[in-house]
Amino acid sequence: MWPHRSPGRSWRTSFVLIFIVQLIFIPLLATGRRARNVETVKSVEEFNNEALMPRFAEPIQNVTVTIGRDALLACVVDNLRNYKALRVLWQVAWVRVDTQTILSIHHNVITQNPRISLSYNDHRSWYLHIKNVQEADRGWYMCQVNTDPMRSRKGYLQVVVPPSIVDKETSTDLVVRETVNVTLTCKAVGYPEPYVMWRREDGDDIFYNGENVPVNVVDGEVLHITKVSRLHMGAYLCIASNGVPPSISKRVELRVQFPPMLSIPNQLEGAYIGQDVSLECHTEAYPTSINYWTTESGDMIVSDVDVSGDKYEAVSVDNGYNKYMMLKIRSVSSTDFGSYQCVAKNSLGETDGLIKLDEIPAPSTTTTSTVITTTTNVKKKGRLNNKQWRDRPSDNLVPQGDHGTSEWRETAGDDDDGYTLPSLGPPRDGGDSLMRKSSIFDVMLVICLAITLQPR
Repeated sequence: MWPHRSPGRSWRTSFVLIFIVQLIFIPLLATGRRARNVETVKSVEEFNNEALMPRFAEPIQNVTVTIGRDALLACVVDNLRNYKALRVLWQVAWVRVDTQTILSIHHNVITQNPRISLSYNDHRSWYLHIKNVQEADRGWYMCQVNTDPMRSRKGYLQVVVPPSIVDKETSTDLVVRETVNVTLTCKAVGYPEPYVMWRREDGDDIFYNGENVPVNVVDGEVLHITKVSRLHMGAYLCIASNGVPPSISKRVELRVQFPPMLSIPNQLEGAYIGQDVSLECHTEAYPTSINYWTTESGDMIVSDVDVSGDKYEAVSVDNGYNKYMMLKIRSVSSTDFGSYQCVAKNSLGETDGLIKLDEIPAPSTTTTSTVITTTTNVKKKGRLNNKQWRDRPSDNLVPQGDHGTSEWRETAGDDDDGYTLPSLGPPRDGGDSLMRKSSIFDVMLVICLAITLQPR
């Protein structure tokens, strides 16, 4: 059985216990509150320190990309961390500036555009990816951090487009009559705006706007040609470029119609019987003309170049609106002399030209012979009558065969004692020895000539 206690004593005991508890716990509560206050003040000091605030490490680079390719925008932020004590959560967001569209917030993509995605690296580098870039993607993009006030950087996405030619607004192949005015137009689009020029495909100069000074290139989308002629006929190239590869071109062919024209280099030709002869004719026409040859009686000449020995061979070579015609007549006979006509026809008219073939004498063949005559004076020893020398048959006649006959004549002097050499001048004292040497030399020279000219 518990001992009995009076009510007054119990109240005094309870009061003492409450007092003791207060003495023990109140200082502890005060100490904890002071610790929390110190931590809060320290966090506020750090929050107000600019060096510890989030900042952009570098500007956002502008990006230029060709339409259809992928683009990448980079945003680099330092000191991006959370302050739990102040319940601050700093985050990075990408925003399309012109439309005020939020593309992403921190790790999440907000836009519904499937071509846009996000990547990051150590919560410092944040990358915005745009696939298959279109012209609509051109503009400013902002990377921002939710500080107070907000901090942000902007970068521009430039989308370039290679040139293209608008077929509906560009000229097609033209067929016109001579002397009319012609306008060729070429419409090109792209970004930046394309530069357009005209030039001939064959590289020839262009006469345009009625000017007499030719140019190789005409700038602009429009090419005016005043009083077009056959010289303007050909293919023209419209070329568009804007620095974004590739450049593009369109080919426009201009055809100029005119009736046939004809020119003949030689209207009179000569040939002898048995000779081969060629007649030539040049024509110009568009549409292409039908060309043929006729005889003096008006009969059309038909040739078959595949048949060997055919009398006539007609050749035609096209070069644009020019055509070269040639009629070859083999082994001319007396019936082939007369007039021949070259004819050219097209839908706009016809023309012809006349060539006359006359007979000329055949070249003659002759045979010529050569006669070589050698005259030599010989000094003989002893005495010899001039008449006996002249009447004596010469042993020095040299037969020449096809070269004819070489005659050796001797000239007698008035002195029976000897003969004088005209080339040595008058005889001098003591000159007999010199005269004998010269005579021997002349005889040897004659013998050498005789051996050389003797037929083999």
